[in-house]
Amino acid sequence: MLKIDIETCIGCGVCEEECTFGAIEVIDGVAVVNEKCTLCGSCVDSCEVGALSIDSKEKAVQVDLAEWSGIMIFAEYRHGKVVPVSFELLGIGRELADQQKVTLSAVLLGSGLGGAARDLVSYGADIVYQVDDPALEYFTDEIFGNILEDVVREQKPEVVLAGATAIGRSFIPLVATSLATGLTADCTQLAIRPDDGVLLQTRPAFGGNIMATIECPFTRPQMSTVRPRVMKAVQQDLNRKGEIINYQPQPERLQSKVKVLRSVLEEQDQVNITEGEIIVSGGRGLDNEKGFELIKQLADAVGGAVGASRAAVDSEWIAYPHQVGQTGKTVNPKLYIACGISGAIQHVVGMQSSETIVAINKDPHASIFDVATYGIVGDLFEVVPKLIEKIKERRG
Repeated sequence: MLKIDIETCIGCGVCEEECTFGAIEVIDGVAVVNEKCTLCGSCVDSCEVGALSIDSKEKAVQVDLAEWSGIMIFAEYRHGKVVPVSFELLGIGRELADQQKVTLSAVLLGSGLGGAARDLVSYGADIVYQVDDPALEYFTDEIFGNILEDVVREQKPEVVLAGATAIGRSFIPLVATSLATGLTADCTQLAIRPDDGVLLQTRPAFGGNIMATIECPFTRPQMSTVRPRVMKAVQQDLNRKGEIINYQPQPERLQSKVKVLRSVLEEQDQVNITEGEIIVSGGRGLDNEKGFELIKQLADAVGGAVGASRAAVDSEWIAYPHQVGQTGKTVNPKLYIACGISGAIQHVVGMQSSETIVAINKDPHASIFDVATYGIVGDLFEVVPKLIEKIKERRG
């Protein structure tokens, strides 16, 4: 837990600025932490007076690490289908499992699962532990946490991965706490160190200004939530063989203090840039909201969606659902066109896995060119209209 020495705290507000999760704020001259805290430690490192500390005494060091083997993913099932991030987790999970020469398993929870378990096998799972029960029709932290904890304790995987979705972020910390192990949230890269099998978990830190690699060397399982759209799913193989096990939880583990009355899908025009194969994004270089009219024209010309940097959204030039980056959405299109975007790390982590990146910026030293496949140095208000014209000519 995060401890705050109120006698030492001077209320400078540096910790509040450093926290990317909004978990700490200064109230009446003293820092106060809330339930959003992930114990990442950035506030502790930034506190010059040493008023903050993390108490980890309750975390017992395990001595049976060798008993833990295998890679396990939590396969999220929502609104009658497996959520795409689950297939992405199977992709990176398959790589890690093959490297370690161990089994890749998936835990699938829900009601009326149909052929979902078979789909997971076709995307790389060796074993699927599924619980198809009416009690799992609606998600609750308590029941889902109980079952996943029980499966992990019984199967002892060395690594457990889940999507950094609303559901994953909600209950995976509960499971990690129950297992007395570490959890790295919102990872963008994963790798296993060959010599000791430690999972290297990379995520943005210090407001996205650096990428931190985190280890959990003393406890198992090593747990991570992974940002959607940063990993790639393997090609589906409908002929692939795997084992599907109908796991039977204890009746008391299906009890919850929370009762969900109903689940309602919001019916409104939502911008879903995460599914777009072509995205054209605008940034501060557009000068004002009228600049996005030009971005929209280019997006229409190439058959793509409109994205934006945080600077453009904060300036109220375009709505938040279009935002790409650490505090927006992570995208993985075939083509990403960045117009007037400087290339701050907070934006780059949300689009760097795009297959082809085209950057248009009048500053030849802009950071966006470091990740771009092709770069155009020039005034976007001159370049983009000519680009639209050429595209229309080629398309007849």
